[in-house]
Amino acid sequence: MTYTVGKIAELIGGSVQGDSTIEIKGAAGIEKASPGHITFLSNDKYIADTKKTEASAILVHQKYATEKFTIPTICVDNVYSALAEILTLFDSREDRDPGIHPMAFVDSSAKVDATAHISAFSILEENVAIGPETHLLGHVYLGKNVTVGKNCILYPGVKVYKDCHIADNVILHSNVIIGSDGFGFAPQGDGTFVKIPQIGNVVIENNVEIGANTVVDRATMGSTLIREGVKLDNLIQVAHNVEIGKNTVIAAQTGIAGSSKVGEQCQIGGQVGIVGHLNLANRTMIQAQSGVTKSTKKEGTKLYGSPAIAYNNYLKSFAIYKNLPDLQARISKLEKLLGELQDSQDQPYESKNDSEGV
Repeated sequence: MTYTVGKIAELIGGSVQGDSTIEIKGAAGIEKASPGHITFLSNDKYIADTKKTEASAILVHQKYATEKFTIPTICVDNVYSALAEILTLFDSREDRDPGIHPMAFVDSSAKVDATAHISAFSILEENVAIGPETHLLGHVYLGKNVTVGKNCILYPGVKVYKDCHIADNVILHSNVIIGSDGFGFAPQGDGTFVKIPQIGNVVIENNVEIGANTVVDRATMGSTLIREGVKLDNLIQVAHNVEIGKNTVIAAQTGIAGSSKVGEQCQIGGQVGIVGHLNLANRTMIQAQSGVTKSTKKEGTKLYGSPAIAYNNYLKSFAIYKNLPDLQARISKLEKLLGELQDSQDQPYESKNDSEGV
């Protein structure tokens, strides 16, 4: 499907400079774009590339509105947000017809909306409920009493254990596991461990997206909660009874231990470790590879390091740490000079006149 530059600007709330009638058939990066593509500019270092691009139009931030481009431009306040809307226009993912594939297994007690799509080799156990326009692709497993809302996509290999609930507009990528047992074992006097039954569930609210191979454990009792708008990357571990607040984003390989509560609009980098039973305030920001061992109470706290400390303090500390060899050498030199000074002061005073016998 094609759109004119003017139509795209209308759809995303931008303003056009140049020919608004040029037709656009897709989007591409500034160096890979060809005629018929729209590309984008959000960083000064790529301005020179705009003179060489073969794209037919360019999406730019308002700060470039006075820049002279050789192709039509659409100016917006937020380039990445507008780009997301444009990519949605040209999303070529295959539409799937509603219905249940004959090679899927759906228990007779399950309720599947007529507009939903269930692919081959998917399994729906007793009392599963699937909402309108939801797509379950191949080899999806839903345990007893699982509910999935409307307009969801569960990609191949997703497994949702019994009693878990997924709301509307949720995307679960391949091999996501929802509702596996939390890591709960009671130590015994003889050194062995007895499993603590995990009888809770997982609740995922609206507009959540969870990346491939991420695991969200069921609660020991109650619910592990993924609140509205949360975005989880690939390869994340969310332990039992964790709660992640609205619109929080977490990058890959992060692990959150049991019963910790992450606030709303937090930003957590990759490979972050968060110990159990913490409370992180809203809008907490954690740099990649940090280890968080203490709760935060102030909104907007920034953390860095392992164990994590205040972000600016970490940067100051690291600036000192990387200079420690030079600092040690300087200290040794100062100690030597100080020792020589002290030695000279310890010598008895002898005047020139005394030495001459005057």
